Amino acid sequence: MAKFLGLDCSTQSITAVILDSSKKTVVYEKSLNFGKALPQYNCPDGFLLHPDPLVKHSNPLMWANALDLICKTMQDDGVNLAEIAGISGSGQQHGTVYLNKDFLREDWLLKAKSLAGAVKPLLTRATSPIWMDSSTFADCRRIDAALGGPEQVRLRSGSSATERFAGPQISRFAREDAKAYADTAVIQLVSSFMASLLIGASAPIDYGDGAGMNLLNLSTLQWDADLLAATAPQLGEKLPLLVPSSHIVGEIHPYFHRYGFREGVPIVAWSGDNPNSLIGVGGWKPGTAVISLGTSDTFFAAMDRVATDPDGYGHVFGNPAGGFMSLICFKNGSLAREQVRKQYDLSWQEFDSCAFELTQPGNAGNIMLPYFTPEITPLVLNSGPVFEGNSMFKAQKDAAAAVRALVEAQAMTMRLHSAWQQQKTKKVRVTGGASRSDGVCQVLADVFDASVERLQVSDSGAQGAAMRAAQGAGAMDWATLSRIFCACDASKTRKPIPANIAIYNELINRYAALEKSITG
Repeated sequence: MAKFLGLDCSTQSITAVILDSSKKTVVYEKSLNFGKALPQYNCPDGFLLHPDPLVKHSNPLMWANALDLICKTMQDDGVNLAEIAGISGSGQQHGTVYLNKDFLREDWLLKAKSLAGAVKPLLTRATSPIWMDSSTFADCRRIDAALGGPEQVRLRSGSSATERFAGPQISRFAREDAKAYADTAVIQLVSSFMASLLIGASAPIDYGDGAGMNLLNLSTLQWDADLLAATAPQLGEKLPLLVPSSHIVGEIHPYFHRYGFREGVPIVAWSGDNPNSLIGVGGWKPGTAVISLGTSDTFFAAMDRVATDPDGYGHVFGNPAGGFMSLICFKNGSLAREQVRKQYDLSWQEFDSCAFELTQPGNAGNIMLPYFTPEITPLVLNSGPVFEGNSMFKAQKDAAAAVRALVEAQAMTMRLHSAWQQQKTKKVRVTGGASRSDGVCQVLADVFDASVERLQVSDSGAQGAAMRAAQGAGAMDWATLSRIFCACDASKTRKPIPANIAIYNELINRYAALEKSITG
């Protein structure tokens, strides 16, 4: 058997991808939207409505129900699940699930009629805070203070105390509901919770997702005693073990035989969506950066050594292929591109071709800081773009110059704020809607002095999970998996142009100075 299943429990949906390692192709892919498929949970966009806009929680029973539903859907679609030789998964990072001591019993899933029904009496907290939650500012500051400042938290855990991370979320829960926290025996991440459902036992947390909690010490790959103490009482007793991402956490539970899975299918540790996406686009090896041009733009890359961002914007997670990875998020991604396109009444074709044909690299010295919404990298709380250049450009009457300024700014800010990794980017793999633009890709190639490769991977998290199942089960190594399932279209690769590289090496200094004048 050579088929491997990857599951992705994201914010808004659950996705299944099946790879056939013998045929070297994806043989099945299906996604179910939570709002449409499971409307009874009142999470139309994957989270519960709340009067406080800073609070973003979801219902963990919905995730359990979704696992049942995707398995039933695969069965109904005629997938022979008895052929599955390994399973792994991807979960939205930072979300937490709180469970009582009965979750540690061996029989909680034995006679269950449904996963949601089995899990409901085990929850000590009815809802799960997710990555969109921003309600833990005070807890972040307490953790920083207890460790002697944000730099100490960053050096230990790879990130400053961050509002959406599991540690600060646990801290707030322990403060506000001490009784429920005391009744909690196990705190799982979304990824390890879903793995637990598959094996019918409390699954360990992998290094990849565990590093996104502000609790794991990067140098020891163990829970950090000082961070635990600063976060909540007896927290170390409530956290699962930590394991490498390739670790087999158990075999599939007999509950899942109803869907056609055979006995003994190995379950490889689940990880977070970002570590899985790194694998899913073939970025497992240092030297290849991955840029996702989505609603927010995201830069992530495998790292050949541990480094942390002294400015606190970047994060360090575990790389499922071994070692570590960086992640840096920029809020002004597609939203900013859309804003400029609408402001100048441009079609996407005009945005791409006309603007880049009418302007030259360097944009005649016209620079924009593209803060159309408040930015997190760098931190800019007051929205509004900043213009430096000629009068027509500053008056926002030159559409072509505005487009090029935006795209150049987005590329330069990624280069500036990824420099802390201190490693050369040899090639860049791009995904997302804007990756279709030749102009955008050429600017990225010139700014990074690296070839830009374009991929068409519909769900990198689920594909990365399926690849991890294959690797964890010993079917293929990372190099072979990436070559087969993450191939790029060579005809669409953009190479850096030497003359343009020199222009951007000079322009980026002016851009950095302008950014510093705004952010300090």
